[in-house]
Amino acid sequence: MKRSVYSPAVRTGIGGALSAALLLSACSQAPAPAPLSAAQSGTVSTVAGVQPQAISGSTIDAWRQQVIYLVMPDRFSNGNTSNDGLGQPNCFDPASPTKFHGGDLQGLRNRLGYIRDLGATAVWTTPVYRQVGIVNGNSCGYHGYWPDYTNPDDTAVEPKLGTAADLTGLISDLKAGGQKYMMDMVVNHAGYGARITTQNPSWFHGNCAGDEIVCPLAGLPDFRQEDSAVATYLTNLSKTWVTNYAVDAIRMDTVKHVPNSYWQNSWVPGVLAARPNTFLLGEAFLSGSASQLKPFLDAGFDSTFNFPLRQALVDSVGKGGSLDRVAGSVQDTVGTLGLDRTLLQVNLLDNHDVPRFVNEPGSGVAEAEIRARYGNALGLLMTLPGIPQLYYGNELGMYGANDPDNRRDMPGWAWTDTGRAATQANFVAGGGTPKNTFDLTKKLVGIRKANPGLWKGNYVELWRPNGGQNVYAFYRGSGTNRVVVVVNTSGSAATVNLDIQGNAGISAADKSALSNGTVFNDLLAEGAPSSATVTGGKLPVTIGAGKMGIYRAGATGTGGTGGTAVSVTFQVRASTFFGQDVYLTGNRAELGAWNTASALAMTPGDCSGSTCTWKTTVSLPPSVAAQFKFIKKPGDSGASVTWEGGSNRTYTTPASGSATYNGGNWQ
Repeated sequence: MKRSVYSPAVRTGIGGALSAALLLSACSQAPAPAPLSAAQSGTVSTVAGVQPQAISGSTIDAWRQQVIYLVMPDRFSNGNTSNDGLGQPNCFDPASPTKFHGGDLQGLRNRLGYIRDLGATAVWTTPVYRQVGIVNGNSCGYHGYWPDYTNPDDTAVEPKLGTAADLTGLISDLKAGGQKYMMDMVVNHAGYGARITTQNPSWFHGNCAGDEIVCPLAGLPDFRQEDSAVATYLTNLSKTWVTNYAVDAIRMDTVKHVPNSYWQNSWVPGVLAARPNTFLLGEAFLSGSASQLKPFLDAGFDSTFNFPLRQALVDSVGKGGSLDRVAGSVQDTVGTLGLDRTLLQVNLLDNHDVPRFVNEPGSGVAEAEIRARYGNALGLLMTLPGIPQLYYGNELGMYGANDPDNRRDMPGWAWTDTGRAATQANFVAGGGTPKNTFDLTKKLVGIRKANPGLWKGNYVELWRPNGGQNVYAFYRGSGTNRVVVVVNTSGSAATVNLDIQGNAGISAADKSALSNGTVFNDLLAEGAPSSATVTGGKLPVTIGAGKMGIYRAGATGTGGTGGTAVSVTFQVRASTFFGQDVYLTGNRAELGAWNTASALAMTPGDCSGSTCTWKTTVSLPPSVAAQFKFIKKPGDSGASVTWEGGSNRTYTTPASGSATYNGGNWQ
């Protein structure tokens, strides 16, 4: 949430950054961490007394594989101009960075296809509560964190954003498209001068400083959750919202400013009683270490935002520091919270409370270098353990300093490839356009979704700089899906020899499958070598300056000719309904090994009505025969998957180069 009353001054361009976080101690270049087994569906584990998550069963895997998209509705899209002037007076002014700009729930509903095309699967909106009136003559609650609470509660939606029916419609649209809705809530405070402050003045703490729990945050009326009447009111408030609306998750604001006893004894059990298996995500703005986040998990939250990892990514990738910071932060999180809890932590590059990541390098860094750093940061966001969160505009490379500059309007050109393909002011250029950034983000989301190793697999560090050249590599694996990620953020090419057979963190079963001759193929195809082969128990990779590779184990020494991998684009013409996508699966590991959960996501294009040409590009060994089919998810008539009819399709890859398999029409 916003941590101070806004100043009318707006910072523009590249600039502004958070202070550096604590440096973590370096470890050996290729440590052998304690083995971590791949997480299993519907299971929990504890490390050092960490409490298990509240969600259970299939809901655990359902959330592990999400990609969250944060939207500030007022700044996203205006779908109903007739509500711009409703609600509190003098609060609509698109020229003011601290007032409402006209975006609303209908506008978001109109643009869900854009979010779905990107690949994001859960939409988190900032709070939709009715807001208080103008503050200090120049600021209004367009962001949603100044709720005008009343007693008895009226669960009013902010009129400038829409109505209760609009919110219900948004949630219905999301579910129809196979997506989830995350509602943002506030129980730490009310808005400045909210109705409840005069109705129940004894429910609030007095003015003070130095105590994060009892002292008002930015002068906002601070609830006394230790009072049973206040606790009951606030918990019932949340229970009413989740009863009235079919939310899938709650993002709770400012959890460190509220007593943990309230979360544990009142709010968590109350909300889960009203809507069981709701994913509970707490915002604790703490960037030091995972141990700072553990108390909120123990209090009942399923997840917290991984601000320590975010700070490490800013320091190392954004600002060009050592990747030891990232390696150390990940190892700290896994070691402190355990693999299961780490897989549910929410990772981010930025949000509405911090400068946008592309601002972090500073104005003295060339835009081409900013683009390279940002691409690597997005790659790590999608491949490290945890649930990735994107903030609207991330997928376009939107600049923005401290708020309100980091809350600029989504541009009207964003919705089409044509608009994104032009160079745009205030978006990362550096030899590319917003379309390049969008396409890269979409590709990375697709890679993550198609590889269970990246969303529920174990994590084993393979290489870190240890003060030397900035190369970082790690292994992610789940079942037969095995992935090695290598990133080089230094200014020169690097050769690393990644120990597979000698690493104690890799299981015996995985080592057996990764014998000499096993070919790893790069799924990212953004300048790293297209393949690497296990030799002498190790995986040698030479990777260029500023490049990243996401290598998936495929053919063994007997599965192909052993030559350089070839790139094959598979395409098929298919008709789908709203929210349905086409995937590719087949008999090879690179094609998902007939596992529909590991099927490769395809991208639609050249559409005529509901019929599009769907494509995906895969790195495969040369001169190998593959059997495969196209599938649709979700399936027709309520099924989870619909398979093509007829016999398996077959294709033999060329000896070298690249090729296209044109599958014609869906069978």
